[in-house]
Amino acid sequence: MWAALVLLVYVGFCLMLYRQWRAARRCAAQAAADLVPAADGATAVLVAYASQTGYAEQLAWQTARMLHTAGVPALLRPLGDVTTEDLQRCERALFIASTYGEGDAPDTAAAFARRTMAGDSPLPALNYGVLALGDREYANFCGFGRRLDEWLQERGARPLFDRVELDNSDDEALKQWQHLLARVAGTNDLPEWEAPAFETWRLAERRLLNAGSSGGPCFHIELQGPEAATWEAGDLAQVLAPADPDRPREYSIASLPQDGSLQLVVRQERHADGTLGVASGWLTQSTPIGGNVALRLRPHRNFRIGENLSRPLLLIGNGTGIAGLRSHLKARARVPAGERVPCWLVFGERQSAHDRCFADEIEAWLAQGTLAHADLVYSRDQAQRRYVQHALADHAGRLREWLAKGMAIYVCGSLEGMATGVDESLRDALGRDTLDRLAEEGRYRRDVY
Repeated sequence: MWAALVLLVYVGFCLMLYRQWRAARRCAAQAAADLVPAADGATAVLVAYASQTGYAEQLAWQTARMLHTAGVPALLRPLGDVTTEDLQRCERALFIASTYGEGDAPDTAAAFARRTMAGDSPLPALNYGVLALGDREYANFCGFGRRLDEWLQERGARPLFDRVELDNSDDEALKQWQHLLARVAGTNDLPEWEAPAFETWRLAERRLLNAGSSGGPCFHIELQGPEAATWEAGDLAQVLAPADPDRPREYSIASLPQDGSLQLVVRQERHADGTLGVASGWLTQSTPIGGNVALRLRPHRNFRIGENLSRPLLLIGNGTGIAGLRSHLKARARVPAGERVPCWLVFGERQSAHDRCFADEIEAWLAQGTLAHADLVYSRDQAQRRYVQHALADHAGRLREWLAKGMAIYVCGSLEGMATGVDESLRDALGRDTLDRLAEEGRYRRDVY
């Protein structure tokens, strides 16, 4: 009877998640369909987005809605779903394109960059505009957006206006884009572009995680916010530091709403002159316990579990990337014991003596069956440096076994070194074409910085 009851509860839980997923899909599909006014005789504007963290997708939705408000039909599509034939049939298109790493296409647009942009099909009928997203701290600022713009012109497409480049969430660039949208729509009275408002959260707790480490101090931050605040594993928090109110910093959320607090893992940044990083210094040192923090939640759909709920899950990361992985592990731990899909963690830090962040939780997840494997790699524990990509290479056979079972791969942590090395190890073990296919299917997802 108890076994039957447990099974019944589990089935109910799965049905609830499935219905929520189906409802979200229906809402998204209906919202997309509603953007195209029926039979008004106007030609639809294609709004295509290439998004890594979800911000470009958010701006694409706002762009499409603004066109719709002005009576202009808009077709919203991920750039990865757009074909050469789509572009050849299209008269007007707007591209909102972010950049991954040092000039690469976001994972969701990698297939478009690799296949479509490698072709030389002419696009003489296409008139287009590009909003390129980037971060000036990277050498190849807006690299993919610029490359997309150049490719379109090489194919004979005509720009409606000069490319707009957005550094993070620069208000002036967004206003320029809105002004240009008004031109495309043939109106001057589009509604003001409104970003989600920041809300007041309270710093409830701050705890040093790596005392004695040779790396920078790493803190576990807990924040209390509005009762209605909600998010999913994989989502991001944007924090507005008082010393720089024009540039929010993004952090992977390390907890679930059911934990009772929003939790972050923040490494204290210290510049060469000894000064602390604006946001990290404020969160880890300047703000008193009980002090207010301006924060807003941002969905990160590309790093949510989504349709990978029933797949074996490989979580890979290093450093503060444990935050995004921890939220997924917490979500998996809430599934009834004995009915969980296998999960494998490969995580790297510096020294086992000082950097065993959340080690008790990892051990508990192993004991409970939430984790089937946990390979913890400490780069400074031996004379020859060893990183997570080396552990993946050592377990190439297990990687292929999990691939055969339909695994999904999530990577969170540093772009430089870790993400590139992991990508190379996965390609060596699984094959380049296989990894590209996993990315296209949403089974290889990255939140790296």
